Amino acid sequence: MDVTGLRIALFSGNYNVTLDGANKALNRLVEYLLRQGASVRVYSPTVDEPAFQQQGDLVSLPSVAIPGRSEYRVPLGLSARAKADLERFAPNIVHVSSPDFSARAALRWAKARGIPVLASVHTRFETYPRYYGVGFLEPALEGWIRGFYRRCDALVTPSQSMVEVLREQRMNSDIAIWSRGVDRDIFGPERRDPAWRRSLGIADEDVAIAFLGRLVMEKGLDRFAQTIDHLKARNISPKIIVIGDGPARGWFEAALPTATFVGFQTGAGLGRALASADIFFNPSITETFGNVTLEAMASGLPVVASAATGSTSLVQDGVSGRLVPPGSAEHFADALAPYLTDADLRRAHGAAGEKRSRDFSWDAINQVMAETYLRLVAASA
Repeated sequence: MDVTGLRIALFSGNYNVTLDGANKALNRLVEYLLRQGASVRVYSPTVDEPAFQQQGDLVSLPSVAIPGRSEYRVPLGLSARAKADLERFAPNIVHVSSPDFSARAALRWAKARGIPVLASVHTRFETYPRYYGVGFLEPALEGWIRGFYRRCDALVTPSQSMVEVLREQRMNSDIAIWSRGVDRDIFGPERRDPAWRRSLGIADEDVAIAFLGRLVMEKGLDRFAQTIDHLKARNISPKIIVIGDGPARGWFEAALPTATFVGFQTGAGLGRALASADIFFNPSITETFGNVTLEAMASGLPVVASAATGSTSLVQDGVSGRLVPPGSAEHFADALAPYLTDADLRRAHGAAGEKRSRDFSWDAINQVMAETYLRLVAASA
């Protein structure tokens, strides 16, 4: 069998409901698979006003909005309509992208029919409780996720560092890498726009640190703000550009009263905003890959990031940026300080990161996924 023989049922928690790194990756994958001649059917919650036009055919799943995070939805299982559609589609492989209730129902459905199941791991869900004051739930949540992933035939995740975490957590024995690419039509040093910077009140001689991502606490907003406070205590006052939006925007604005918030950006506007900064700071530990880190590298920025899953597979410490053990705002400040005073260091590490980012081609990356599907289908025959 080749790719044209694949019939893939893809289960997503929020396929076109929100525009985030996981959903962008899944949509790029579906576009690639359809272009190669595979058949793909996507099952996901839907909303009246999707965040973007999705790739492929989409079947709606029953869902409810997450309390306090209504931009995301929780799939509640398989409706009779979805099951009937799944039977008609007759997939030869099922791909689940989050350990939710619909994915669990799809897993049971596939196992009863001898159909292989691949799970892609996009975020470290088990770490989320610590950001909402219920960290004691983390071991139980990890165990609940483990029970799901161990029943899958294989896992894929975006980075070697995340592969190692999943192995340590005993999630599965068959774990491969499905990396991420970067859109060269959007991201590059040439997107830098001094006039746009000036319109924000950022002078040419100012040094600006960028944050890019959804404004939610699990992205490390508290550590970012604490780090800026440490720099100010040293009489270092960088400009801050915050790119993105989300439910914690009010908290972040209060914590960073002098920062410039440019809101949610896409396309050319996103590439301009990122390239117009001078340093990228990503304190998050929840990403499995760190799309934003790769995009910053492609934009020619040195990166200061947590030495955690994702970033450790992208940033070469002391060459394209700095990797800092998670948890200490003071240590993050130590890593940022040299970039704030040394333009040559910024240029050298930014250029090294931009060169490294060129290794990530979307078609080559998604072909690896197609080969993984084919391997699992062949093994189940």
